Amino acid sequence: MSRSQAAKADARTGAALDVERIRADFPVLSRRVHGQPLAYLDNAATSQKPQSVIATLDRYYSEYNANIHRGVHTLSEEATAAFEDARRRIAAFINAGDAKQIIFVRGTTEAINLVAQSWGRGRLRQGDEIVITGLEHHSNIVPWQMLCEQTGAKLRVMPITDAGEIDLDAGRKLIGPATRLVAVSHISNALGTINPVAEIVRLAKEHGALTLVDGAQAVPHLAVDVQALGCDFYAFSGHKLFGPTGIGVLYGRAALLEQMPPWQGGGDMIKVVSFERTVYNDLPYKFEAGTPHIAGGIGLGAAIDYVQQTGLDAIARHEQALLEYATAAALRIPGLRLIGTARHKASILSFVMDGIHPHDLGTILDHQGVAIRTGHHCAMPIMERFRIPATARASFAFYNTAAEVDRLMAGITAAQKVFT
Repeated sequence: MSRSQAAKADARTGAALDVERIRADFPVLSRRVHGQPLAYLDNAATSQKPQSVIATLDRYYSEYNANIHRGVHTLSEEATAAFEDARRRIAAFINAGDAKQIIFVRGTTEAINLVAQSWGRGRLRQGDEIVITGLEHHSNIVPWQMLCEQTGAKLRVMPITDAGEIDLDAGRKLIGPATRLVAVSHISNALGTINPVAEIVRLAKEHGALTLVDGAQAVPHLAVDVQALGCDFYAFSGHKLFGPTGIGVLYGRAALLEQMPPWQGGGDMIKVVSFERTVYNDLPYKFEAGTPHIAGGIGLGAAIDYVQQTGLDAIARHEQALLEYATAAALRIPGLRLIGTARHKASILSFVMDGIHPHDLGTILDHQGVAIRTGHHCAMPIMERFRIPATARASFAFYNTAAEVDRLMAGITAAQKVFT
């Protein structure tokens, strides 16, 4: 597209979002790769970090690095206060009813495994069923397969359509009296499909089943209200939300979390330990064995502050405009086929090219300074559904621009010339 068209696309969201000011907050966006300005379009894999988050981590390690809880010295009390304040801000961010419903974990993967082992292993029996969808990341497939092997329960899968949407009619037939849990991604990491989570939660409740939502791709792009959704568990990762790696969150209904046994044993998840017995700690600490990722939790709180100051509504509008702009441009390229054309999508463009393997395309784009993701995106069943080995995936954040989309399309066109 022309520069004037790109400028118009940026202008559509400029009144709500000052993208150039935002880009200045992210130091890595100023670097060059292979002599070209970086166009970072791999946000579904991990996001870049604003200076405020980087400074928060630096301040923790420079000024009050200490272990939390139980310490009576000043640094420990300051670290504890910052860590627990971050927990409260996270609870407010997703509208949890109480900060004790927020469990710090390493990421979405650990959160799902925690539920599978703490809630599921002692409760499921042969004949019980877990329902997932054909759009799931491996992290929302493999833990349930492992749980089924351990308990004799059966894993059932809602199919998806050619557009990459959940077939809800089939889902209504799958969810029934034997269903104990329905686990679904809020947004597909491979296709960008925004799933009808509220409807799926409602269907599960009709049959007395619990629900877990994988929100890793949703929280950076949408306002999430766990109470409005009505889900029993909600999981997400910090690193996709412009925060540190190695930190994540499991939200759970307090009554459920109270009933569930600890998943790991060690320090801080206890009240009393003797060789005869152990008394476990209260929520949320009984699920947080050992020294947590203190800096990560504090940094995630800072990331949430940044997102809220920017405004999720403005972020969503900007990213939607970018997705529409990129989709229109991609459809004009001969030999390009979009994978995932759902009616409701987040800012992910997944595609294949005639005669070019996604890995080759990704390498060529990298040499032009354009970073995308290629492969199966930890969603191999989706690739099998569309009978392809992999896709190229460009994923946008609120700091991306239409000009970067133009560079992506120009790089694709250049790659076609190499392979023809």
